[in-house]
Amino acid sequence: MLIGTTLISSIEFQGNISLVIFYALCPLRCPFCHNKDILESGIDVSFDEIKMTIDDSLDYLDAIVITGGEPLVQLNEVIKVLEYAKSLNLKTKLDTSGIYPEKLEKLLKLDLLDYIALDVKAPFNKYKEIIGSDIGNCVKDSMDLINNYDKVTLELRTTYVPNLLNEKDIQEIASSVKGDIYTLQQFRNINVLDESLNDVESPNPHELEKIAKSLRNIFRGKIKIKSSEFGEEII
Repeated sequence: MLIGTTLISSIEFQGNISLVIFYALCPLRCPFCHNKDILESGIDVSFDEIKMTIDDSLDYLDAIVITGGEPLVQLNEVIKVLEYAKSLNLKTKLDTSGIYPEKLEKLLKLDLLDYIALDVKAPFNKYKEIIGSDIGNCVKDSMDLINNYDKVTLELRTTYVPNLLNEKDIQEIASSVKGDIYTLQQFRNINVLDESLNDVESPNPHELEKIAKSLRNIFRGKIKIKSSEFGEEII
């Protein structure tokens, strides 16, 4: 399997100490992507090496987080790791762009996931305009699939990039999604794919809070904001 890196984190799966595995490769080229170094290549590691990494940290691990890139590019490798995690009674989380609903359905049917964070990068009908890939219907299909599995917590996440999205776009997203949590994330102009975004200021947490509060009567579920200054906050 091709990966970028692994790390231990207490914030990627809130309330859990997690081993986070960054799977390499992604077909998307979102201008605000901050993992651009692993979009086309990664470090080739074996499943046994990943098992060893898990085993070495097992005494203090609660969960495994699979992120990327887009992990479902390497579906079979993801399944192996999740199966091993479940054999050790670890919780599991997947971060995905929702581009592969068919692959996601295969994974859901195996009952290997406790939590999914689904990136909703734009209003479904504006994906082509915002990120250059017309995958809005795929993302919506992925969301609908996940919502058929009551045991899986679904967090929907949008990164607020001020010159790509506006408050009305965020409200449109919130009105068209369904899940347990909607998180509005702070854009950070560090190591982004589109260098023109290096000059775009990160929205301050107060601006995120203002927009998030406007969603209270729109989204039925928990609403959070995530910023570098204050981490995750429930609105």
